Amino acid sequence: MRVIAGELKGRRLRSPEGREVRPTTDKVKEAVFSMLLPYMEEGFTAIDLFAGSGGLGIEAISRGAGLVYFSDSSRDSIALVKENLAHCNVLEKGVLLLGDFKSNIKRIRGQADVVFMDPPYADGFLLPALDALDARDSVAPGGAVVCEHSKREELPDEYAGFRKVKDRLYGSIAVTIYEREAEDDA
Repeated sequence: MRVIAGELKGRRLRSPEGREVRPTTDKVKEAVFSMLLPYMEEGFTAIDLFAGSGGLGIEAISRGAGLVYFSDSSRDSIALVKENLAHCNVLEKGVLLLGDFKSNIKRIRGQADVVFMDPPYADGFLLPALDALDARDSVAPGGAVVCEHSKREELPDEYAGFRKVKDRLYGSIAVTIYEREAEDDA
């Protein structure tokens, strides 16, 4: 696994052993970041909600994020994210949050411009995570939430103050991007 573009392009990131964590493929990562260009102004804030190895959040840092919150319920995953951030010399741009996603969302300060959600596919976390982000007002108006999921999982066009703006398939992987509705749109 590597950083594919930006300031850290080409840096190798350590991947987890075993099959519990499934890093986003380079093909999907490149497609996601191409779709996110309108949301990524220099210094943007991001959340990597089910961080795993931290690949998506570190890619965001490489492409100009000023701060990324890395959230995971696994102590091993958080340790791996910390190791990858240190390897890339960007430890100061990451905030590590160990715990379940709902608790971690409550610990995030301010609003994010981009949120990455790539949870275990079979666990049904995407809609509850959107609910939690909405309840805490964690996404800036006009901000994006990227949901990576199985192509068998159909997500609604609108949900909890978020509107679907893109939906793409990459083999067995689906990517749905929601945009946070502005106050006057809701």
